[in-house]
Amino acid sequence: MKTKKSFASDNWSGVCPEIMQALAEVNRGHNPAYGELGDPVNEQAIAQFREHFGDDISVFFVYNGTAANVLGVSQLMRSYHAVVSAKTAHLNEDECAAPEKFMGSKILEIESRDGKIKAAQIEPLLKSIGFQHHAQPRVISISQVTEMGTVYTADEIRELAGFAHRNNMFLHLDGARIANAVAALNTDFKSMTTDAGVDVLSFGGTKNGLMFGETVVFFNKNRAKDFEYLRKQGMQLHSKMRYISAQFHRYLSDGLWKKNALAANKMAQNLARALSPFSSLQITQDVKANGVFVLMPEKLITALQKEYFFHLWNESPEGEAGRKEVRLMCSWDTTEADIEGFVEALKQNLI
Repeated sequence: MKTKKSFASDNWSGVCPEIMQALAEVNRGHNPAYGELGDPVNEQAIAQFREHFGDDISVFFVYNGTAANVLGVSQLMRSYHAVVSAKTAHLNEDECAAPEKFMGSKILEIESRDGKIKAAQIEPLLKSIGFQHHAQPRVISISQVTEMGTVYTADEIRELAGFAHRNNMFLHLDGARIANAVAALNTDFKSMTTDAGVDVLSFGGTKNGLMFGETVVFFNKNRAKDFEYLRKQGMQLHSKMRYISAQFHRYLSDGLWKKNALAANKMAQNLARALSPFSSLQITQDVKANGVFVLMPEKLITALQKEYFFHLWNESPEGEAGRKEVRLMCSWDTTEADIEGFVEALKQNLI
């Protein structure tokens, strides 16, 4: 029996063929462990990052996005510092309190309907700076793509970075879906990060065709001082490092990252168009990347989830009775047939 693809998360998708081939090719013979002793696979991957982000960077491979976020941010902080983020940020809501446990720091959350935050919203928090009774705002953390499917422009990121630096703060970018954002804006990684003033980036690929592994990128080598010890202490130093670095080397070669991201983004746009004629549904966010957020009748959600699983995002949207907000995610391998099947199931359950 053919298994239907879900619209739950781009984490549910498999590994794209090019990455699987890269893993097979590196799975031969012996290679230096931990990325040490001039590991050629590791060096090739780092060279690819420098090609996309510039030379003044330090690159560290880790297992997953939680580690990339927590360790990357903690490198810039002391325990009495605070991180400022949108309330919906993965760092705030979906890391199982890992930031609080491992950094010992407070997260100052900002309400945001679209998942994006602005400098004006952070301004009131600056009153705490220099007041010894309050946690000191130190890092602004933003998600790209946001947890609401929206995208920061390079100018918006530059504005936040400038605000952070003027106030002796840093800007962290959770780039779990950065490829989708770059593809959506038809720009490049450097314009969105290096040139925009980002201090540390959690660079993801797992949601866009990789098997596992994420990257912490520091945009000033001095800020990465001793990070290798923090990574080891944080249990994120992979012994057979080549299986992470080989994936990123291939991912950043020949535009594979962009091909996969464009495919996912296109399917989300197509899904949004297919859903728009249904009067009982309402798309709640601009569809910029690979996520579609929809208000849907409760009974329809229950029925559809039996065939195509997806996540309930907001159980009680303001002003809504009988409808809830759901998230429908498209992946690098989502097809037109998947969308057609979903829409057909929707039609059948609306009868």
